[in-house]
Amino acid sequence: MPSATPSPAWDGRRPTTGTEPGATALLGWLTDPDAPRLCLVTGAPGSGKTALLGWLAAHGPRSGCTRRRPARVLVPLAGQSALGTAWAVADRLGVVAGTPGDLVGALATSEARPTGRAVLLLTDLHAAAEPDALARLVTELAEVGRVRLVVEARDDTPALAALRAGPRVAVVDLDGGPGPLDPVEEPARPLPDLSDPAAVCAADPLLVTTAYVTGSAPAGVPGTLDGPEPSGETADGHGGLRTAWMRAGQSLCRAQPPADRALVLLAALGDGADPRLRPTLAELAAGAPWRLRWARHRGDLTPPWPGPVTVLGAAGGPLEGTLLVGDRTGTVRLLREADAGSAGRLAHAVPGRITALAPAPDGTVLILDDRGRLHTVRGTASRPPYLERLTEAVSATLARHPGTALAAIGGSVVVGDRLGSVHAFGLTGLHQAASHSGRVTAVAAVDSATPFVCSGGADGTVRLWTPGRDPVPEPLADRRSPVVSLHAAETPHGPLVAVAWGDGLVELHRPEGGPKLSFRPGPPVRAVAVTGSGSLLVGTDESLLCLAAKK
Repeated sequence: MPSATPSPAWDGRRPTTGTEPGATALLGWLTDPDAPRLCLVTGAPGSGKTALLGWLAAHGPRSGCTRRRPARVLVPLAGQSALGTAWAVADRLGVVAGTPGDLVGALATSEARPTGRAVLLLTDLHAAAEPDALARLVTELAEVGRVRLVVEARDDTPALAALRAGPRVAVVDLDGGPGPLDPVEEPARPLPDLSDPAAVCAADPLLVTTAYVTGSAPAGVPGTLDGPEPSGETADGHGGLRTAWMRAGQSLCRAQPPADRALVLLAALGDGADPRLRPTLAELAAGAPWRLRWARHRGDLTPPWPGPVTVLGAAGGPLEGTLLVGDRTGTVRLLREADAGSAGRLAHAVPGRITALAPAPDGTVLILDDRGRLHTVRGTASRPPYLERLTEAVSATLARHPGTALAAIGGSVVVGDRLGSVHAFGLTGLHQAASHSGRVTAVAAVDSATPFVCSGGADGTVRLWTPGRDPVPEPLADRRSPVVSLHAAETPHGPLVAVAWGDGLVELHRPEGGPKLSFRPGPPVRAVAVTGSGSLLVGTDESLLCLAAKK
């Protein structure tokens, strides 16, 4: 498989000998706002095409230039499938994509902060595993306004000919003779056994993805899990490993130790998989910082998958040990924290989509709908009159000024708004803080020895605030991706804050000090929560996971 590494003779400061005209043409294309969004770099073997794209990826602005340039993302296509390329590009641009189509949609609709404008530099189209499918993906990406693409391939590549025939394409042709700077062909690496979890976790994820997509590796060899298939999900021919890999692929393809990859694969494994896989993957994941308590996926039967997750809540008081899981239709299911078994449904009549759940200590559940209005579902215990009056006052306020996020603790209701402010309605009055630049996407309130409010925003920051005091000036977390969900709770290990960002990352923070832990399930994360026991819940369109941090 060709390598994308330039020759050691190349110092990165100037284009390689013989490619200077091509470098000039590429820089001119980059700075021309009216140029086509797709540029093809062609030429014979040895003409320096790959080295030129490597130089362009590293080429910086002139000294003293303050203008911020678009990110340049180099992605080798040698040996790649269209799916693996979509995962690699999504990861580099800060979005989450399960399929090539998802990538195009995510880049077309995502907020500007995580992705900004970018130039994709795609090398070795001629050596790709699925060149035709990749050419179709390139064509679709070239229609996304914030992305420009440079694609490199040899002259005789059929997929390149199809791209060249497009109506809006620039071409840089390096037609010089053979030179020493193009990559040298490497011998093909042996394919891993795709039914062996240890081999899959240790192998190059590019090879694993391509082999699962194209079916180019055997489904079992002596000494691996190649026995009879015991149940439905194993129909993928690899005991359920392929299904799990496809579910969590973007996370699995990141650079990480085999133990962390084994944990992600274990968390993505359905209940129809070969029963020998789960203990094997758990042993391989022994070095990871998390322990998987349970996982429920679309198609699971024992217990059944609870449905797509849009909001999560972990209840206390009369509902201690109960999880609240809301879906797109507005249905809120009650699950047992111990095993995700069904405990009924929340009896409510909220029309439309639910955007936040806030279980109160007395068993009442406050709900924020997609119009920013407050609804109350009373528990079995009677509420004190002062809490009724507080809830009514908040409801009246949100009817005039819709909220975007919601939380509740004893005696207080916390609301975020679209202008970046957080409002704490309490028995002693109203406290407010201008915490974020842009919409507040999530809030949480912790009734600890020192009660505090935690908020996350579209600006990518997570901030702490004690009502009645000034907000903590330094954010608890700050990333170039919007916060999509946040939850906090007092636990036996102290207060914990769980945060999910738009690029698929979940983090568990300890505000009182201690290391943060991270986890990427693979698909977009819709909601997170921390239980009273300190476990982390992660909800997606396909799955609900429960993880516990190792001591």
